[in-house]
Amino acid sequence: MTEQYPQRQQISNCSSISQFLLLAFADRRELQLLHFWLFLGIYLAALLGNGLIITTIACDHHLHTPMYFFLLNLSLLDLGSISTTLPKAMAHSLWDNTNISYNRCAAQLFFFVFFITAEFSLLTIMSYDRYVAICKTLHYGTLLGSRACVHMAAAAWGTEFLYCLLHTANTFSLPLCQGNALDQFFCEIPQILKLSCSHSHLRELGLIVFSVFLVFLCFLYIFMSYMEIFRAVRRITSEQGRHKAFSTCLPHLAVVSLFISTVMFAHLKPPSTSSPSVDLVVALLYSVVPPAVNPLIYSMRNQELKGAVGKKMTELLS
Repeated sequence: MTEQYPQRQQISNCSSISQFLLLAFADRRELQLLHFWLFLGIYLAALLGNGLIITTIACDHHLHTPMYFFLLNLSLLDLGSISTTLPKAMAHSLWDNTNISYNRCAAQLFFFVFFITAEFSLLTIMSYDRYVAICKTLHYGTLLGSRACVHMAAAAWGTEFLYCLLHTANTFSLPLCQGNALDQFFCEIPQILKLSCSHSHLRELGLIVFSVFLVFLCFLYIFMSYMEIFRAVRRITSEQGRHKAFSTCLPHLAVVSLFISTVMFAHLKPPSTSSPSVDLVVALLYSVVPPAVNPLIYSMRNQELKGAVGKKMTELLS
C-alpha cells in the first residue's frame, strides 16, 4: 500500500476543488490487479449471499414474519453499503486512477453514511423484535404486527436519510483549504474534515459528538434487551426451548458484535497506530466485511432460513 500519491496537490481556495484524490491501495500494477480480483470476489459473494436472502424471504410465505422482514431490510442495507464503496475501489485498482469528482464524493459519503447508520438503527429494532418474541411472547402478534413492522422499518430508513442529508450538507459546506487528497479509498467524513480550514469544522464535530451519543443509546438498548433475553431463556425449563430461543438470537447478536467491533476499532484506535495504510485496512474491515459475512452468519445459524435458502438455490439451479 502506498501512503502518498504523486498527483496530490495543495489547493488554497475551496471553490477551485472539482475532484478529490483517493488513497491508492498499491503503486505496483501487479498488486493493483490482485486487489481488483480480490474485491471482485468479495463483492460477488456479498451480492450472492444477500440476494439469496432477499429472494428467499420475499418468495417463501413461511418466512413472512417480523424477524425475517427485518432481515430482508438488513440485506438491502448491506447490499447498498458495499455497493457504495467497493465498485469504485475496483475501478480504481483496474484503471490505476484514484480521481473522484466533487459531486460523486459527496454522493458516496451520503449513501455510505446512510446505509451504515440505517443498518445500526435496524439492528436496534431487531433486538426489540427478539426481546418481544422471547420475553413477551403472548403479546408478540400485537406489538409486532405487519403495520408496526413497516412503520419501524420506514422510521429507520427515513430518519437516517434526513440525518445523513444534514451531515453531508454540513460537511461539504465547510471551506477546504488543506488540499484535495483524502487518506482513504472512499470519501468519509473524518477525511473531509482534515481538509477543512482551522476551526471551521467545529460545527461538524458537534454533530458527530451528538451522533456518538445516539449510537451509545442504541448500543445500551441492545445490551439491556439481551440481558433481559438471557434471563428469560434461563427460566425456560425445556432444553429444546432454550436451544430454539438461542438459535434465533445468536445470529443477530453475532452481526451486532461484528458491526460494532469493526466500527469501534476503526474510529477509536489510538492515534499512535494511525497511518494511511492502517486506516485503509481498518476501513475495509467495517465497510466490506460485515455486508459480505452477515448472510453467512444468518444462513449458518438459522436452520429455518438455511433450509429455505438451500431450497431456493436448488430451484434456481434446476
